[in-house]
Amino acid sequence: MITENNGRFLIETDHTSYLFYVDPAGFLTHLYYGEKLFLTEDGIDAMIPVISNQNGCSIIADQKESTVSLDDWCQEASSRGRGDLGQPMIELVYADGSRSSDFRFESFRIERIKEQPDGLPGAYKEEEQEGSSLVIVLRDQKSRTVLELVYSVFEECDCITRFARVRNEGEEPVRILRLMSTQLDVRTDGQQKILSFSGEWAREMEPVETILSASRFTVESGGGTSSNKANPFIIFGETELSETYGQCYGFNLLYSGNHQETLEIGGHGRARFLSGIHPEFLEITLQPLESFCSPEAVQTFSDGGYQQISLHMHAFVREHIVRGYWKKKERPILINSWEAMYFDVREKKVLKLAKEAAKAGIELFVLDDGWFGKRNSDKEALGDWNDNTEKLPGGLAGLSERIHAMGMKFGIWVEPEMVSENSELYRAHPDYAVTVPGTEPARGRNQLLLDLTREEVQEYLIREMTGVFTRSRADYVKWDMNRNFSDYYSQALPAEEQGVFAHRYVLGLYRVIRELTERFPKILFEGCASGGNRFDLGMLCYMPQIWASDCTDALQRARIQNGYSYGYPQSVLGAHVSASPNHQTLRRIPLESRFAIACAGVLGYECNLSDLSAGELAEIREEVKLYKEWREVLQFGQFYRLKGHAAKGRFDTEAVRWNIVSPDGTRAVGITFQNQVLPNYSHRYLKTRGLLEDRIYHVYNRSLKYDIRRMGDLINTVSPIPVKQDSLLHGALSHLVQLDGEKEDHIVTGSILNKAGIPLASGYQGTGFEGNTAFYQDYDARIFLIEEAAPAEGTGIREAVSRSGGK
Repeated sequence: MITENNGRFLIETDHTSYLFYVDPAGFLTHLYYGEKLFLTEDGIDAMIPVISNQNGCSIIADQKESTVSLDDWCQEASSRGRGDLGQPMIELVYADGSRSSDFRFESFRIERIKEQPDGLPGAYKEEEQEGSSLVIVLRDQKSRTVLELVYSVFEECDCITRFARVRNEGEEPVRILRLMSTQLDVRTDGQQKILSFSGEWAREMEPVETILSASRFTVESGGGTSSNKANPFIIFGETELSETYGQCYGFNLLYSGNHQETLEIGGHGRARFLSGIHPEFLEITLQPLESFCSPEAVQTFSDGGYQQISLHMHAFVREHIVRGYWKKKERPILINSWEAMYFDVREKKVLKLAKEAAKAGIELFVLDDGWFGKRNSDKEALGDWNDNTEKLPGGLAGLSERIHAMGMKFGIWVEPEMVSENSELYRAHPDYAVTVPGTEPARGRNQLLLDLTREEVQEYLIREMTGVFTRSRADYVKWDMNRNFSDYYSQALPAEEQGVFAHRYVLGLYRVIRELTERFPKILFEGCASGGNRFDLGMLCYMPQIWASDCTDALQRARIQNGYSYGYPQSVLGAHVSASPNHQTLRRIPLESRFAIACAGVLGYECNLSDLSAGELAEIREEVKLYKEWREVLQFGQFYRLKGHAAKGRFDTEAVRWNIVSPDGTRAVGITFQNQVLPNYSHRYLKTRGLLEDRIYHVYNRSLKYDIRRMGDLINTVSPIPVKQDSLLHGALSHLVQLDGEKEDHIVTGSILNKAGIPLASGYQGTGFEGNTAFYQDYDARIFLIEEAAPAEGTGIREAVSRSGGK
């Protein structure tokens, strides 16, 4: 809820308090953000800082309040010109060339309906609620420029959102050089730990911890998207911060373009965090009566380390970002054609793959690139969204009908924002492409950007995509975007407006996808930009899931998905089982391990089922069956990382350990994935988080068989006849004899699982494979299924455990 009393503003969630006030000079001063406080009016007054003197070079912001030096003050919105030497939230240039602003409090209002940023996606609430949004109105003392700060509260997930709006109420133009979405100033001991997420193509969301003691730390993207190099999600807090310990703040931005996040620690210990559109890609002039709005940003507080930030953010994304028909619906299991055929799309191959998928129980067939125009490579035909009837004699309509007749849904890949120079579209409209006249354009993946700042280009895409989705009767659309921006220029904009090109492109994109998602509300849209190059909350406002990475190697994917889990729930994360050797790394990883990692997201397959062995197809059928039985838990359960993002010691050989718990706590799935085996060490335990401690659970694992060829020539220690490794005989025996996996079967309380853990079967250590030995080698994985087991009637937990034999 949001309350105001005598210029004191309090925003409260279920477990946090956010407090600021209007000081006597009219500046907004931040007082507190953290664990929920029990407050009285006198208590709030006691929190107001008192400074009786200033240092020798301080600037006094207001001579009537001679103790106020903004360079040492925690503010809600900073600007240039009144003595605050830190990075500003807003920076303007006025008609006379001056850059000094002096925004003071004028008024406020509290709204029942959650305020939305103009022309941009925003978080939402299903119902109106008293005190949903607070709007603070500040006015520059000279120019009549108005700055509105908009706060919204999401109590149940302990999140607060912010954005800013500038309105020119004067008679002269005002130029915006910077308008960030949120600012948080907090007092520190002079150090903060930052967890940010960097990476590259195929290496998205790599967690990086940094200790900042002074100066400034920056995360930023400049490639036109939210970027695989610098995701806008960030956490910072005390230096002892860890997975389950420490006070910290988490932030994310609802924006799909160039962004910047900074944390700055000043000489007095004030830490200032800012997030918003990258200032280097925003220069816009407001004429009289015009306004400009920043994207919305979300923030949350945790007193329990990274894990609590994740739980808050996951709840926020599921309830207040993802929307529409697919918000709470289980996502279908898909097969994607890309790695099975690349551009060599032929209807017979497609149908053969689809038939195998249908037999395996897969629910959705997705036709990827290569189906349209004269598209035989990535050098041609982007922009020509007509069916290639040489490849698909019946066109999309005929193929879709046949796929639907198999009992599967049909999906289609498109890349609407791009154009090939070798295309009918480019030959007809070269001006639609983003180029600088008289300059050779820079190309990426042999293609150019379409100029989405232009309304006629937006209309073209809406019209063409409407045709594709209609004639294909699409149930699913994969929306791709495969290059970064290079030239920032539109031939349709005057020179003085080129500085806002990047932002207008994002607005054009949002307009196109908003129109299409409204026209086709039941299509499941999946965003993609060379994998995770545009994995952000802005896209998730329109598309319920995003392809996390083009890399499907299970080891690298485990790391990538672990990184995403800090800020994004698994229900929005596309994850596929692909071929071995993997097409990106050539690494060989067992099928059951590839499945174990992919099932911790929205499961899909991206391999040529037509070429797999009968044994592999049987295994996939079992995987699909298992995923369907546990899909609700896997997609919508609470996600716990049982292992940090860096190994903690020499005995920690697993890449990830995860636990996913159903919202009611009655079911859970544990997943572990081995990196490289440590010889003569197999002391493994299953330990969880999130289970109900006073409940009894049945814990068991999948029943697995292993190919004897993985033991190499050790087969000769048990074979009555010599067997040459990798010989025909070795291969024949592998079809007749398989190694039994270990069996785990335990009845145990949630308290024991959460706090103590239970020992697992001992792994192979180089001497014998017998009894209940676990075959848990390089790149092996395990899935543990956990279900509530009701105690015998009339008995308590202790008695029930005793009756179970003490397991």
